[in-house]
Amino acid sequence: MQTVAQLRETCGRLPRSAETFPFGPTTLVWKVGGKVYALSDITGDPLKLSLKVRPEHGDDLRAAHAAIAPGYHLNKRHWVTLTLDGSLPDTLVGELLAGSHALVVAGLTRAARAELGL
Repeated sequence: MQTVAQLRETCGRLPRSAETFPFGPTTLVWKVGGKVYALSDITGDPLKLSLKVRPEHGDDLRAAHAAIAPGYHLNKRHWVTLTLDGSLPDTLVGELLAGSHALVVAGLTRAARAELGL
């Protein structure tokens, strides 16, 4: 997964995922229930993608992959930034995207989840 189109396709398959540009025309932000689960500067080369993770999982990911760093301009314990230069398997990127989405959904209120059908 190395293009904006691939990211859009993958995020678009996640339930109730919404694309937004709240920080300007170059920062694509994906939300669920109004909460951010992924961000990418769509002008980057290579693309970088920031995702929410469990703190203990983030430490393991950073140790195992040179292309995964603490979240850029985000809470370093709860976010990681992936450099999408081809060194990370697409399956891993997809799992991390789905996991970030799931973490945000789990943090929504019961009423918000019910309203979204999640």
